[in-house]
Parts: sequence; C-alpha cells; structure tokens
Amino acid sequence: MLDQEVPTIRLTELTTCGGCAAKLGADALAEALSGLGIDDRLDRPGSADLIAGLDPPDDAAVHLVAPDLAVIGTLDFFPPIVDDPRTFGEIAAANALSDVFAMGGRVLFALSIAAIPEAMPTPAFRAILDGAASNVREAGGILAGGHTIRDPEPKYGLAVIGVAKPDRLLRKGGAKPGDVLLLTKPLGTGLLVSGRRRGRTSDPDLDAAIGSMRSLNRRASEVLVEHGVRGATDITGFGLLGHGLEMARASGTRFVFDTKALPALDGALDLARAGVETGGATHNRRFVASSLSVAGSVPDEVVTLAHDPQTSGGLLAAISPANLEAVLEDLRAAGVSTWVVGRVEAAATAGVALES
Repeated sequence: MLDQEVPTIRLTELTTCGGCAAKLGADALAEALSGLGIDDRLDRPGSADLIAGLDPPDDAAVHLVAPDLAVIGTLDFFPPIVDDPRTFGEIAAANALSDVFAMGGRVLFALSIAAIPEAMPTPAFRAILDGAASNVREAGGILAGGHTIRDPEPKYGLAVIGVAKPDRLLRKGGAKPGDVLLLTKPLGTGLLVSGRRRGRTSDPDLDAAIGSMRSLNRRASEVLVEHGVRGATDITGFGLLGHGLEMARASGTRFVFDTKALPALDGALDLARAGVETGGATHNRRFVASSLSVAGSVPDEVVTLAHDPQTSGGLLAAISPANLEAVLEDLRAAGVSTWVVGRVEAAATAGVALES
C-alpha cells in the first residue's frame, strides 16, 4: 500500500510519445545492430553457451548454465502511455516481463530502470514502483532493486531475469510450414492511445486497452510450453507484421495473416479509418515494405492495424495443426483469449502477407 495519497498528475503531458510506440524504428535498429556480437560469439571463452542473443535476434538473451538449465535476461522501458502512475508501472512491468514469457521461461526477479523528473512528487514515483512490483509478484518473481536517474521526461521499465529448460524454449525460429498462427491479445493499443492524445478515444475503449496492456502473458506461455510449442514471439513495438516478419525470417518461412480473423480492440479500426496512426507505425511500414504483400481487397484500416505498434501485446505462436485443438482448449481453460489469425507457408524468400 502507498504511504501517501498520490497527487493528481497527468504523466502523458510530460511526454511526446509513450509505450512501445517510443521504440527506435525496426528499420533503423536493424541497421545499427547488423553484425554486432558475431565476432564476440566466435572467439570469447564460453560464448558457445549463449544460445540466444543478437545473431539471430530473439526476444531475450539466453545463456546455458547447465545441461538442463538456461538463464534468460531482458530489459524494456519507455515513457508513460497512460496518466495514472500505478497503471503506468503495471503496464511497463507487464511489457518487460513478456519477453521472458515469449521465450518460454519463468521469472525469478526484476530490477527497475527509472528516469524521473526532479519535480515529480515522491508519492507518484512510489505509485509507479508499487504497480510494477505488483505485476512482478503476479509473474512469480520479486522486484529486487534498480537504478534511477533524473530526466525531464519520465521513463520506466525493468531488467528481468528468468530461467527455462533449454529444450523447451520458445524461439522466433521455431515456426514450420503448415503451422497455424495463434494470437492471444487483440490489436490496436497504439491507435487507441494516439487517439486519446487527440481527444478521439472514448473512456470505455481506452479502459479496455489498458486492461489488455496490464495483463500478463504468463499463462499463455505456460500452456504453449506444456504442449511442446517451439515457435513464438510477443507482439510489441514493431506491430503484428514487424514481429511476424522477424519470426518468418528466423524460420525461413512466409507468414500469411487472414485479415478477417485479426482481433481489434473496440474503437481501433474506427480511429484507423479516420486517419489516426502513430509515428512508430511509419517505421514499421518501412521495415516490412520490401517483404510484405497485401491483397487488393484488404481494407486500408486493417493494414494500419497490422502495422500498429503494440504495448504489452499478446503472444504470436506457430502451432502444429495436430496440436491446435488441445492448445486452444487449455488456453481457454486458463482464461487466455485466443484467435487463429493465419498460417505458415514454405517460401524461397521469407516474408509476410495480408489476405482477405
């Protein structure tokens, strides 16, 4: 519980953008990271024990510490996407924790990464930490410390450490031709938050987006691992198409999305029809442009939705058709929303497609 009443503060008024829409574009990031880490992996002692890292890129770094034990490390932080401090902490934590779940791991502990204006009231900062700690506990871990600097624009996130069995990891490169694509959260958080900044998103629609963003991917991950699924990622700042393309490239396949099956948060498609779009979506369009095919019958607003940067989005998993019904049944029993959104095809050149 908070020791003091949290003062009224509108966090988003201190930022120019928030959530995963603030990520450096996938196009620029790919260029900056190109080749980084390859030489180190080849000639450093123990480097063969790094089983996931930058080459090829995955959702988190994974280091083998014993034949049956791997340590997972990741971090994520961003400016506020909502005004309420505690809710911001919950969303930022859920987003950072998701990378461990996207690798099929369980959370051990987390460390705060905070940039806070000196003028921010202490109870407001405490509320951010309290919200984050609550979600870390729900994830099965503990908030064990962190580091804070001064910054006129607030930012918050976590470095997260988890563990997994090496032979049960979820990987971006685990998709196979013939697999079915499954999504566990609806799309549209970037559109709804951007629309709110323009006064065009209703309170109920924003509340639904907040509920989605603050919820964890823990149970979805556990079910996928229990069923032997090996191909998955989480949908965040690069949008459905950007993260789908990363999986397609890692597995040497083509991801085909059925646009009629894509789930959208209430109000998101209306905002897309009205021309609302985030700056992050512009980067996402550039990132996938040369690898994307779009059927002529796909509405423009659905194309916008597929590029929309998500904050704390769901898991995208590639499931064997023989395993699909059992996975769906257990996900539903665990209270996880599920949508079958496409398929994986063999391809000479990796890519993504939108069809109607």
